[in-house]
Amino acid sequence: MNSAGILILFFVLSFLAGSMVMLFRNKSLIKAITILFVAVHVGFTLFCWYHLDETTLGYFTFDKIGVLLLSILSILTITTVYHGFIYVKEASPKNFAIYHTALIALVTAMSGAYLANGMTIVWIFVEATTLAVAALIYHDRTALALEATWKYVFVCSVGIALAYIGILFLGFTVGDARLLHLSFASVSEIARLADPLYLKIAFVFVLVGYSTKMGLFPMHTVTVDAHTVAPPPISAFISTTLMNVGFLAIFRVYALFSATSILPFMNHVLILSGMLSLLVSSGYMLKAKHNKRMLAYSSMENMGIVAIALGIGGIGYYAAILHIVLHSFTKAGLFYQVGQSYKVMGTYQLDESGNYMNLYPAGATVLLLGLLCITAIPPSGMFISEILVLKAMVARGDYIFLVLTAAMLCFVMYALLTRVLHIVYSQPRGMKSELHEQVNPWQTVSQFILFGMVIFICFVQPSSFRELIEGIVGGLPK
Repeated sequence: MNSAGILILFFVLSFLAGSMVMLFRNKSLIKAITILFVAVHVGFTLFCWYHLDETTLGYFTFDKIGVLLLSILSILTITTVYHGFIYVKEASPKNFAIYHTALIALVTAMSGAYLANGMTIVWIFVEATTLAVAALIYHDRTALALEATWKYVFVCSVGIALAYIGILFLGFTVGDARLLHLSFASVSEIARLADPLYLKIAFVFVLVGYSTKMGLFPMHTVTVDAHTVAPPPISAFISTTLMNVGFLAIFRVYALFSATSILPFMNHVLILSGMLSLLVSSGYMLKAKHNKRMLAYSSMENMGIVAIALGIGGIGYYAAILHIVLHSFTKAGLFYQVGQSYKVMGTYQLDESGNYMNLYPAGATVLLLGLLCITAIPPSGMFISEILVLKAMVARGDYIFLVLTAAMLCFVMYALLTRVLHIVYSQPRGMKSELHEQVNPWQTVSQFILFGMVIFICFVQPSSFRELIEGIVGGLPK
């Protein structure tokens, strides 16, 4: 079967899986269908690797960065489905079905967004992710979940509309019929002819709009609230694969416009947005009292690093892609573990957390290992990506940005270290620590594997992996 047939088959099977899960309220059957869907997704990802750089149906291309992020999605879909089975096992058959239907829809929509080769198709799939995530955020049916869900739907819809207006604005000003398709190839051609002022406006709209997904300042609040109330496995998805969707949308437009005269402007905007994201996240992390909210601001901080890396350019391009990959595995593992810590300690509140090493040694070990990875302390592979960002700043002579970035990263490191070490070793403030629920230590295996991959990259970057990233950024200005 050719690429078009496989792609259509993937979407058809995904639709059938979601529909069957919604119709059949038997939990065992839902689990079986979901596992089959995961297997189909992994197989589809492998197919994309064997057909790299092919375009099919006119709207999808299996390019390097899309397939790389699709591979991350496949890996995290396996772990997220596994931890989701555990999290929602006590849910009613109806809520169990809704959860897995929305999860299948979310994975399918993100897969389409990664592979789409046009702004219109990206917009459709990104909007689909908003609807799927909304159903997942509201899973626990609390007042806070309802508030976060409506806020997420409203702000994300407005943001995506702003992004689309930016591209349409470019088309209207040029008045070229080729832009009606809004394919990346046609946008690239028209961008070279457009007025630089219009290109700047279009880029700002795109950046602000898709920041709702990537979690950058100034549209970061919606993702932070979503993290706080969503089930931990879904928080892991929102903080990794879904943020990657926002990053990819911004990265593609940046790459298209990088051959024009507005490159310095785009770099300044990205650096400003990244710096403000670092500033806001570091400030809020220093006073964070909710464990999941703390990780949500950590995600914002890491997306700020990615934005700065793109804006700095040079070796920063490589660092941005590497950081996206490593952050995905690290943050997913941390959210899975925080979900387990809630079962053990019965709370997400920092002051009520503590003595975790005695209550659940396997989970505490995972938390400490995740702390090393997310703070970029060797042997974390994120140390490599962050060092490359700082090296790029030195190469450009941006010493002020270097000092500011290093200072804010120190604040972030201090905030994470003090809070995680309190959870692991200290007694809860004002109350006695006790075991709330027993957790099987085997549930930590997935997190050890994810963190092991991040640590492996610190020591060994396979030539194929390095060449893949270099191929992704090879067309960008040096």
